[in-house]
Amino acid sequence: MLDICCVGHITLDKIITPKATKYMAGGTSFYFSKALRQMEVNFGLVTAVGQSEMPVVDALRTEGIKIQASVSAHSVYFENSYGLNSDHRTQRVLQQADPFTVEQLQPVEAKIFHLGPLLANDMELEVIKYLADKSTLSLDVQGYLRTVQNLKVLPVDWHDKIEALPYIHYLKANEYELEVLTGCTDINQGAQILADQGVKEVIITLGGQGSIILSNGQFYQIPAYKPPTITDATGCGDTYMAGYLYQRVKGASIEQAGNFAAAMAGLKIGASGPFTGTEGDVMAFMNQPR
Repeated sequence: MLDICCVGHITLDKIITPKATKYMAGGTSFYFSKALRQMEVNFGLVTAVGQSEMPVVDALRTEGIKIQASVSAHSVYFENSYGLNSDHRTQRVLQQADPFTVEQLQPVEAKIFHLGPLLANDMELEVIKYLADKSTLSLDVQGYLRTVQNLKVLPVDWHDKIEALPYIHYLKANEYELEVLTGCTDINQGAQILADQGVKEVIITLGGQGSIILSNGQFYQIPAYKPPTITDATGCGDTYMAGYLYQRVKGASIEQAGNFAAAMAGLKIGASGPFTGTEGDVMAFMNQPR
C-alpha cells in the first residue's frame, strides 16, 4: 500500500523564457515525483510515455522512485512560453499520448491517488470513479480544461465536472482555471461553487499572491514564500500539491500543509527544473524572515 500514487504522463517539454530556451522532461507526474523523492513517504507513479522517453523513466527509477510505466504510441510534447510575468504562459501541444485505463490502475493500491491529466482525454470519467471506489482522490484539474486546436492549447470547460467533482477530495486549480471551471472571477465565490459541487478541499493557487484553501466552510489564506530571484515557474503547482499531500497524509492540518506546500513551491521557483530539496530545506525556508 502506497501513501501517495501519482497518475499522469511524463512529457517532453520545450520551455521558452526571456532568458533561455530549454528542453527537459516535464508534466505533473515528473515534477510531483521529483518533489517527493527525498521525503519520508511511500510514493509511487503510474505513467505512460513513448519509447523515446523511457530513459527518463529509467533515470527516475535509479533515484528510488517506484514506477509502473506503459509504452504509449507517443509522449506528450508541450511547448511552454513565458513572458516577463512568470505567472502567465502560452502553450502548444506538438504530440499527444494514449489515455490511461482502469486496467492499468487495477494492481495499484494507495491511500491517496493524485491525478495529473495534461489534456482532456487523458483520464476518462470511469477512471475517476474506479479509483474513488478504493481510495481518496486528489486532482490537478488543469488538463480537463484544455483543448488542442491547430497545436494551440485553448481553455474549455470540463464537460464531466458535475458528475466527477463529488468523487474528488482534493482539487487544485489556479485563478484562471477556476474561472474556466466555474465562470466566476471572485476567488472565494468560485471555490465555494466547487465545494457546493462536492469537492472536500478546494485549493486555489494564486502565484505570487499565495493560495486559498476551502474546507468545511472555512477559508485558509496561505502566503507566498518568495525566493530572492524567480527563475522557472514550470512545475510550481505540481510541487505545491506534492508538498500539500505529503503533509496531509502525515496528519498535518490544512494550514500547516498549505504553508509547507507554499514554501516548497517557493524554493522550486527559485531554480530551473524540478524541486530537489529535502523536508529540512523547506522548513528552513519557511522559518526565514519574510
